Amino acid sequence: MTRPDIILYTANTMNGWKPLIFLHEAQIDYDLVPVDFGRKEQKAPDYLRLNPNGRIPTIVDRGADDFAVFESGAILWYLAEKYDRFLSHDPKERSETLQWLMFQMGGIGPMMGQAMFFQRIARPNGDEVPYAVKRYVSESRRLLEVLDTRLAGRDWLVGEAMSVADIATYPWARSHFWATVSVEGLPHLQAWLDRLDAMPRVQDALQLPEPRPSAFGEGDTEAAAAENAARFR
Repeated sequence: MTRPDIILYTANTMNGWKPLIFLHEAQIDYDLVPVDFGRKEQKAPDYLRLNPNGRIPTIVDRGADDFAVFESGAILWYLAEKYDRFLSHDPKERSETLQWLMFQMGGIGPMMGQAMFFQRIARPNGDEVPYAVKRYVSESRRLLEVLDTRLAGRDWLVGEAMSVADIATYPWARSHFWATVSVEGLPHLQAWLDRLDAMPRVQDALQLPEPRPSAFGEGDTEAAAAENAARFR
């Protein structure tokens, strides 16, 4: 039997969902290897040979002599070029896509990630840092406002169709609840989120490697928050 080219090592995090969304929406077969943070599998020697940073996600392309790619933005770009999906051939539109992808990688991800850390991990474990919370929540809100402005009068961040910029940004923006960042008064952003929420394959991807409804403000969020904080004690 023919094996899929792509092996995906990932977990149910904002970065971890990105390649899952790409592969599901593009209907590309892949082998999924869940990474268990509780067992520190991301720090195992075999994994570090693929991803020296010891983070997720990582892919291995069997179709390219087991070439490994780490960093979620780089993975999306690699997949886009390999499968000719979600990336324009037009040089200017391609550059715009890269710009908005880097906007997510360098801004939205780090800022919202810190907002989540100081509220969901540091605070419940006794390290209250109000200035850091205010800083990262307010900066995350500002970045979402930039997205809202960009999305005024358009369905997607770049061009006339979904691109890797949308795929990269969606899991983070969709997790605004977990970062306690309000999206009130951002109608264009909310319409874009609704558009992606309505895509069945995108939603299928968010259920892997296992569902995490609390990230989106669903289910027993208090219990999920307590369990999450306890893992870092």
